[in-house]
Amino acid sequence: MDRLKGKVALISGGARGQGAAETRLFVNEGARVVVADVLDAEARQLADEVNKKAGTKVALPVHLDVTRAGDWRAAVDTCEREFGGLDILVNNAGILNVKGVSDTNEEEWDAIINVNQKGVWLGTKFAVPAMKKRGGGSIVNISSIYGLIGSGGSAAYHASKGAVRLLTKTAAVEYAPDHIRVNSVHPGVIKTPMVDIFAEKELDAIAALAPMKRAAHPEEVGYVVLFLATDEASFVTGAEYVVDGGYTAV
Repeated sequence: MDRLKGKVALISGGARGQGAAETRLFVNEGARVVVADVLDAEARQLADEVNKKAGTKVALPVHLDVTRAGDWRAAVDTCEREFGGLDILVNNAGILNVKGVSDTNEEEWDAIINVNQKGVWLGTKFAVPAMKKRGGGSIVNISSIYGLIGSGGSAAYHASKGAVRLLTKTAAVEYAPDHIRVNSVHPGVIKTPMVDIFAEKELDAIAALAPMKRAAHPEEVGYVVLFLATDEASFVTGAEYVVDGGYTAV
């Protein structure tokens, strides 16, 4: 229960879905977590839940629009002011649409790229100075299997998640001398609110393409993120971890 004892984590998109699962797992392993999201009420509710269970303040909600540098600066400042520093960043926030190249308009393209790609860059940019003060840290970027393979749709999403994969490797090389590890996680079909745009039967059909024939629960991705956040992954950087039930192995 102490794999993250003494660590401070910042999780973007932390209020629900995969981010909420990561928040609970991190707190259970001894971390203090800043739950960062644009969903203020849900972030506050989650923080209240885990604080009540812990019997002390181990989680703190902050408003974070990942496309805004000022919000990132304020979120990192909150980590340092309230919990004494920052050791772990999970760039979890993301959005999705399923339109192809020709069907995507400029506003839709920019929205996906700004959240999924620019948001990861900004998070890394503002987290690194705080981690250097602590002598190192771990950054986990949530990409997707669709940052590795194509699908014939979701053009902006694919482009953004592919960029996250290579930004991760570039940052891993740049910050290795500072003892900051940077890795990416590539989930397949995960049962989170982001996939609510699909009908249940449609989602089940996509998930059934994987050898394991099902979608994952958020915690199944969260445990991989947890490992990368711990000192157990001390020699792991610039790596990509695929959590997809074998989808990309076919």
